[in-house]
Amino acid sequence: MSNYKTTVGIEVHAELKTRTKIFSNSLNSYGKMANTMVNPVDLGYPGTLPTLNKEVIRLALRAALVLNCTINKRMHFDRKNYFYPDNPKNYQITQNRTPIGVNGYVEIDTPNGPKKIRIHDIHIEEDTCKSTHGKTSSLLDFNRAGVPLVEIVTEADMNSADEAMKYLERLRELLLYADVSDCKIEEGSMRCDCNVSISKTDKWGTKVEVKNIGSISNVGLAIEYEEKRQEEIYEKGETLKEQTRRYDDKTDTTVLMRYKEVGNDYRYFPEPDIPYVTLTDEYIKEVKDNMPMTASERRRIYIENGISELNAGKVLANRNISDYLNKFLGKINLVIASNLLLGDIQAYLNKMEYTYSDTKLTDEKFITLVNYMDKGKVNSKQFKEIVDDIMEEDLSIDEILDKHGFKEMDTKELEKIIKTVMDNNPQSVSDYKSGNDRAIKFLMGQIMKETKGNANPQLVTEKLTEMLK
Repeated sequence: MSNYKTTVGIEVHAELKTRTKIFSNSLNSYGKMANTMVNPVDLGYPGTLPTLNKEVIRLALRAALVLNCTINKRMHFDRKNYFYPDNPKNYQITQNRTPIGVNGYVEIDTPNGPKKIRIHDIHIEEDTCKSTHGKTSSLLDFNRAGVPLVEIVTEADMNSADEAMKYLERLRELLLYADVSDCKIEEGSMRCDCNVSISKTDKWGTKVEVKNIGSISNVGLAIEYEEKRQEEIYEKGETLKEQTRRYDDKTDTTVLMRYKEVGNDYRYFPEPDIPYVTLTDEYIKEVKDNMPMTASERRRIYIENGISELNAGKVLANRNISDYLNKFLGKINLVIASNLLLGDIQAYLNKMEYTYSDTKLTDEKFITLVNYMDKGKVNSKQFKEIVDDIMEEDLSIDEILDKHGFKEMDTKELEKIIKTVMDNNPQSVSDYKSGNDRAIKFLMGQIMKETKGNANPQLVTEKLTEMLK
């Protein structure tokens, strides 16, 4: 076990779910042809003026509220001055002195109990354009320039890769269910930088920044790699220089980008082209009162309705599943519904690359299906055979069951089959009467085999138990 203590701070950039960009009317969209979602403001033409998107303020305020921040009711934007090819104005509009939220926290679970990861601040800023580097040239895509971001900066409160990953998972959940950001890390709408240091004392070691890590699991791998790398340097008696590195997911290592010889001097000053923004108590209350249902509230409802903690977590990990399930709160058995949505229905959607709206699965069909399964009129084996028809055909559940010959078995016919199975297996009947409860499972299996899976398992159990007595 290492004698070094790890200290981690994290900065996250999350793109906001607005229709247009932060300071222009260009569409905020992903995956379009390069340089088609742009106008002179995005390109930094001389003489162009920014116009603040009000929706950006609303979403950033939501983010600050779910992160338990103190809100700055009067704030201004600042110019962060630096030269880089992806920044044609030679400055970025951000918030330096008056971030929208300060002194918040995110709570995570650890082996030692709950732990609060303090949020230093959350501030609004514009994104730069995207650079693509080749062997002999670099290309710039201005579709991303001016996309609204919130940057969320923690205190250095995390002490392991596991804590950092739990913080990011919780942060993603909070932002996703507040409808602030879609948090698609693979598309770059949530990007992460980690500051990692190790030390044998309570004093921090030399900080190393790891930039633009592409997934939550890679954050953990990057921190673990840095722990080992920095420890080897210290154990050799060498000096670790403050530096910026990037994570290489092909080798699971970090790679040096540059040393930090001097501190950055961005020469911040208030943005002269954007007036101060004042948030009234009434506006803050309005935003707070209209927040979507949080992930914590959803989890509570799911567990109260019998869904296991494991499955509740799986539902919440997929916002589309959670939103779909929430349409049926108080109407159907949520345990059965969640099992169907997480299982064969999601498998179908993944295979076809569909969403629910691309299928023939209506609310009425889903309610009928769940109720039939709840009553035992449809079993899991039958469902697997009809799931494609449910998703693809304009037929009711009854019509689909008729099409597959899955009609509910006549009670007298079922009793006849049960008696035949009992007559053919006298030893199992005797074992059951001697107190061997496992014998009934064997008899159940034989009955379901004889009925070709068409019998209602609940009814089979009731009739078999009655006839055994």
